[in-house]
Amino acid sequence: MTRFASTGAIALTLSLLSGTAAFAAEVTDATVAFLMPDQASTRYEQHDYPGFAAEMKKLCPGCKVIYQNADADASRQQQQFNSVISQGAKAIVLDPVDSTAAASLVKLAQSQGVKVIAYDRPIPTAPADFYVSFNNQGIGKAIADSLVEHLKALKVDPASGGLLQINGSPTDAAAGLIKKGIHEGLDNSGYKILAEYDTPEWAPPKAQQWASGQITRFSTQIVGVVAANDGTGGGAIAAFKAAGVDPVPPVTGNDATIAALQLIIAGDQYNTISKPSEIVAAAAANVAVKLLSGETPKAEMTLYDTPSQLFTPAVVTQENLKAEIIDKKINTAEELCVDRYVEGCKKLGIIN
Repeated sequence: MTRFASTGAIALTLSLLSGTAAFAAEVTDATVAFLMPDQASTRYEQHDYPGFAAEMKKLCPGCKVIYQNADADASRQQQQFNSVISQGAKAIVLDPVDSTAAASLVKLAQSQGVKVIAYDRPIPTAPADFYVSFNNQGIGKAIADSLVEHLKALKVDPASGGLLQINGSPTDAAAGLIKKGIHEGLDNSGYKILAEYDTPEWAPPKAQQWASGQITRFSTQIVGVVAANDGTGGGAIAAFKAAGVDPVPPVTGNDATIAALQLIIAGDQYNTISKPSEIVAAAAANVAVKLLSGETPKAEMTLYDTPSQLFTPAVVTQENLKAEIIDKKINTAEELCVDRYVEGCKKLGIIN
């Protein structure tokens, strides 16, 4: 099974900015903004912001953190960006709704001496002060590789059909990296891509609507679906179920949402990516404090002319869900093993 070496990556959190605690006292009362892109995924409210706020409180107890979510509206995010600058933010952690449009925000902030940390999604056309994320291209390749290995293990003949590819938002540079990684995994796999779709705003209903059309078009030729995240994957699964397809072909995902983990337990989704967002959020807080102190954060690479730190997460399937999710305390059995998922949890050894 394809997987990432997540343990070592998590350890990088501690070494990302060695010595941060030593200089944190220099920053005592700065205002820092944490601007997230949408609410289609629950991760921002449940993991990213809490992780960022907790680390900021630890590093700079007197700092003020402003959190806002643009709800997939680039104009709203621009208003929020301008608002936090007017409120005195000296560092802004920005996960852009529109990666191209965000370039003007970076330039505006930097012209006023405000530091910008690109978060999760890169800003290709204007170098931010730093970029912190998971390795999105690696994620795309990993979910595709994992699906291909699974199909080959099942002895699914490539000549019998092909795959649907459901990408993320066309305005999201991270989605473009995931898409590139998916193609890396599929191009020499022997399995052809029947059709491909870029999902506006990552919206699951739009992914479901598109998948419904492809099910009508290709029917039993569809042997699997490579979806760029759990929302779009869930949309595809809903489309198959609405069409009466049983069993649902293997479908990938990304983000390890509770809904997706439950679909994996039930056997409706094949894989997802476990991305404990608190890790990256804490790293972003470290970067913000270090930039505000006048220090230079340590970067392991440069992406889009921006010093960057990318973390490597793990592929999760039924095979390792207990080890990666339950045993690592990312989610509890009580959260996942409810209602119709109880039986699946018993089969996987999550509960007795």
